[in-house]
Amino acid sequence: MSVSTTISELTHPPSPEVEHSTGVHDHPFYQKHHFETAEQQREAASFGMWLFLLTEIMFFGGLFMAYLLYRNWYYDAFVAASNTISMPLGLINTIVLISSSFTMAMAVWSAEVRNKKFLQISLLATVVLGFAFLGIKTGEYSDKFREHHVPGAAFDIRDFTTPPAGSKEKPLPIDVAEKTQIFFSLYFAMTGVHAVHMIIGIAILIVLLWKSNSGAYTSGYVQPIENFGLYWHFVDIVWIFLFPLLYLINRH
Repeated sequence: MSVSTTISELTHPPSPEVEHSTGVHDHPFYQKHHFETAEQQREAASFGMWLFLLTEIMFFGGLFMAYLLYRNWYYDAFVAASNTISMPLGLINTIVLISSSFTMAMAVWSAEVRNKKFLQISLLATVVLGFAFLGIKTGEYSDKFREHHVPGAAFDIRDFTTPPAGSKEKPLPIDVAEKTQIFFSLYFAMTGVHAVHMIIGIAILIVLLWKSNSGAYTSGYVQPIENFGLYWHFVDIVWIFLFPLLYLINRH
């Protein structure tokens, strides 16, 4: 082999198909040089993703712990504040996210069976459902701003100390009504952080969708789709806990 031929191979590596047909390399095109086998690379990536999800569990665990403590201390205020947020919208968002988990699972399956078209359809459906969730959540936030239920100087406690005429809700003492700000602080913190994770997930989904057009994930390289699927399912599970904790306090 001449020097010019060697230089040409280094600067213009063969395509995946050429690698397998010519035997220039004895490993898949997606395997990084610092891994001995593709299986080792997959296991390392999976371990890294689970480790990342563990840190996410600890992060959300702190928020859930703070919520449970304050809810125990100021239960009446939390009940009154919870009843002002829209349960139907929260239920719709729950259905939307469960549906997105299904489409993401279909995307993983499509990558495994090397069905490029269905993979792209599943990823696109997950993106659409993610945007639908964020749109509904934006509407909920808009309602809270309009009702002056955002903690701060503009917070209006009159909705809790003087319920509308004909309402069955009992008025709260002023000191208890002021504690509703704690609920809304946790509501915006927990759902806001969750929404940020959704936005990041949608951005990654768009990148995966773009790369899938070249067949990157339907030629045996399913690891990115699988790992992102874990992330998306985790975000959905977090919402499954948020919905009853925030929306269903004493709804009977």
